[in-house]
Amino acid sequence: MAGDTNQPLARSRQFGAKLPSVPGRCRPLQPLTSACKFATSPAAITLAVWLFVALLLTGCRGIPTSAEKAARTQSQAVGEGYRPHGEKPTLPMLSAESGLSNYLTFAMLNQPRVEAAYYDWTASVERITQARSLPDPQFTFQMDIQNVVTSLMPGLMGSIPWPEKLQLGARIAAAESGNRYFAFQASVLAGALDVKRAYYQLYFLAEKIRVSRQTLDLLGDLEKLARSQNEVGKVTLQDVLRAQIEQDRLRAEIANLEDSRQPLLAQFKAALGLGAGDPDPPLPARFEATSFDLSADQVFATALAQNARLKGMEADLRGAQAAILLARRSRLPDFSLGLMGDTKTSPTLYRPLGTVSLPIWRDKIAAQIAEAQANKLSAAARLSEAQIALAVDFAEKTYLYRETTRNLALLNDQLLPKARRSLEVARSGYLGGQIDFFNLTDTERTVLGFELDRVEAATQREIVLAELSLIIQGMPPTGGAMGAATPRVNGGPSTPSGNRRPGGM
Repeated sequence: MAGDTNQPLARSRQFGAKLPSVPGRCRPLQPLTSACKFATSPAAITLAVWLFVALLLTGCRGIPTSAEKAARTQSQAVGEGYRPHGEKPTLPMLSAESGLSNYLTFAMLNQPRVEAAYYDWTASVERITQARSLPDPQFTFQMDIQNVVTSLMPGLMGSIPWPEKLQLGARIAAAESGNRYFAFQASVLAGALDVKRAYYQLYFLAEKIRVSRQTLDLLGDLEKLARSQNEVGKVTLQDVLRAQIEQDRLRAEIANLEDSRQPLLAQFKAALGLGAGDPDPPLPARFEATSFDLSADQVFATALAQNARLKGMEADLRGAQAAILLARRSRLPDFSLGLMGDTKTSPTLYRPLGTVSLPIWRDKIAAQIAEAQANKLSAAARLSEAQIALAVDFAEKTYLYRETTRNLALLNDQLLPKARRSLEVARSGYLGGQIDFFNLTDTERTVLGFELDRVEAATQREIVLAELSLIIQGMPPTGGAMGAATPRVNGGPSTPSGNRRPGGM
């Protein structure tokens, strides 16, 4: 046993084992030599061709749908004016002589809320391309190894949905993009609403301060009149004190009005999209009125045709209809096709591949269709509700417009001229001792009340017209560049009363 040095060798031969390679021989260099031969073989050239084809396919472009073309054309047209080259354009210079349209344009270009809605819309346009595009092809690679590589099979495979599925997906994405566009349009109008609200509130405040100062001057004249009457002994000092009390009360009211200008300026600044660190915008030196010549039937027909909220809901309804068709197509299979080539064989061995999905879960398909139908019914119901609400809002706003117009005409043509004449008669009667100072100041309060009623009626008329333009959303007033609205201040219009104290509303 000790001298049998070949026993391990004999045992390995008995079980058919292979001897390890002897160091110093060329056998370990065989994989490198094989790789060198493969690099210059036709198989390597075939593999390179497959890789080139795969890279070429990465530069392919799909065929855009008509809805996608229309959405991109619209996006480019709006972007050229709103965000040319993807950047904020130069904002218009504002001055005290700037019109309302300049302020509205400034706000539209500068409001972050409008900008966010714009980019939401442009992002939805890009989703149309994604929805109608085929899935990315796949580069496949397979090898068979038995001590050495026996087969090397690169290939390409692509998924092909059932015809019309991609088109229906693009229609759904286009409907969503339309909804986003009308949401962007509504945000523009909402921004204009904020501007007009602050604009007309500043107008109302300025007019109220002007009327109050005129009344203060009138009270000063009445005090002088009472003093002169007191000096000759026709009246007591009580009339002078009453005049001074009315003046003190009115001065305090004017101070309060002046102090209330600051929060209104902050609202106006925020409506223009200016931050706390930005300089204050110049206040308009004059305020523009709005003309309105269309009939109620014409306005309501325009509202139904152009209202952005209704149009957005109509886009949702179109998307829901396309979703029903897409859900029904889920009964149909999808396909995958591919081709592989064995670069180790000569001639090259090609292996076509194909798969078919099996839509066998009928309950799932039925649930998808039922969900799509329910979404369509929900969208139709929301559209009907919005149309009904639009009719109600329109009826209310047109009534308020007619009421404020009648009140304004009544004040300008009848009440104010008569009240001013009555004040002159009362002053003459006081000088002649026919009436007391209390009746004189009461007549003065009536004039002041009618003056404030006129300012309020004019302001409310502008606000109601702005609200109508917001309802219509597409037919802006002639005084502005964009349709917008502002809510009424201090409630709805009322019949002029003239029963106001000096400085009061």
